[in-house]
Amino acid sequence: MSHLVIYRKYRPQRFSEVSGQEHVIQTLTNALKEGKIAHAYLFAGPRGTGKTTIARLLAKAINCTGDNNIEPCNKCLSCTEISNNRAIDLIEIDAASNRGIDEIREIRERARFTPTQSKYKVFVIDEAHQLTKEAFNALLKTLEEPPAHAIFILATTEPHKMLPTILSRVQRFDFRKLSLPDIIKKLKTVAKKEKIDIEEKALRVIALNAEGYMRDAESMLGQVIAFSTTKDKKKITIENVKEILGIVDINLAIKFIDLLAEKKTKEAILFIDKFVSQGYDLVQFVQSLINYSRKLLLISINKDLSKLIKEELSSEQLNTAKKQSEKFSSQQISQIIEILINCLYKIKRSSFPQIELELAIVDINEK
Repeated sequence: MSHLVIYRKYRPQRFSEVSGQEHVIQTLTNALKEGKIAHAYLFAGPRGTGKTTIARLLAKAINCTGDNNIEPCNKCLSCTEISNNRAIDLIEIDAASNRGIDEIREIRERARFTPTQSKYKVFVIDEAHQLTKEAFNALLKTLEEPPAHAIFILATTEPHKMLPTILSRVQRFDFRKLSLPDIIKKLKTVAKKEKIDIEEKALRVIALNAEGYMRDAESMLGQVIAFSTTKDKKKITIENVKEILGIVDINLAIKFIDLLAEKKTKEAILFIDKFVSQGYDLVQFVQSLINYSRKLLLISINKDLSKLIKEELSSEQLNTAKKQSEKFSSQQISQIIEILINCLYKIKRSSFPQIELELAIVDINEK
């Protein structure tokens, strides 16, 4: 089973199936109910948070010929054509590879003609911020006077790169990272449908490492299923997940932070040497350190901020984090995070990643 299969196989087919993004769903379904459809939308937010999925659902809903004027019926010709990626009147463009003025001129030309079999012709332009300035200007002309039968949905991970003139002509929706409970709930549903026996703690580890991105979580689950499914259908454990995905146990980050707190440079370097010799991934480890250090920073700023991370730690780990945060000032933790982020950047490009982290340890302990 390809790890790509899961998120495609279980892509929501109705608004009610979408995890998170309630604010977006509520506004769009209200507009559908009242018949107030805009001709241009901007879906802005991190990757893997449902922008393209909701764009396709909106295309379905506005063209659905079923009785319900809000949820797609998934039975009419328009709905089934979109579900099966055969819809003539849904045009999806990746601006990362089709970013020039010629491509936008072609879109403008196609927008002029009435839909073949639907009420609206819907254009979804993914990674819209990558359009050239000339392409943006060409698109702007269409957005200023859009044909009555055309709807444009621009999706972007970098809305700040969009031209202000474009932003002024679209309805903007900001997508958020998904909460831990939302991701776990969806993973449970997928595991049940796939008839996979997996520990809830294992699903939690996947959700934590997805860092708010549903697509990443589903891809990781697919990878785990592909590597873990055996003839005897053994239960997938948290250890299986960590081994397959190369996930670093947060407890290792906690132990390492203790060494930094006590300025035990020698022990910290020996810790890293042992870590590397056991085949662990330094990139994963440094990412884990950064994420954990952020938790310490929040607690250090104000203990009430611990509520932002309580879902990500066990009660024992949270208590340990509170004690560790007292060993540093907020400024010291900020410096550690800054050094580690710089270290991560270097490790990804270095022929000597271990040395980069050792230098970071020395730098931290000299502060």
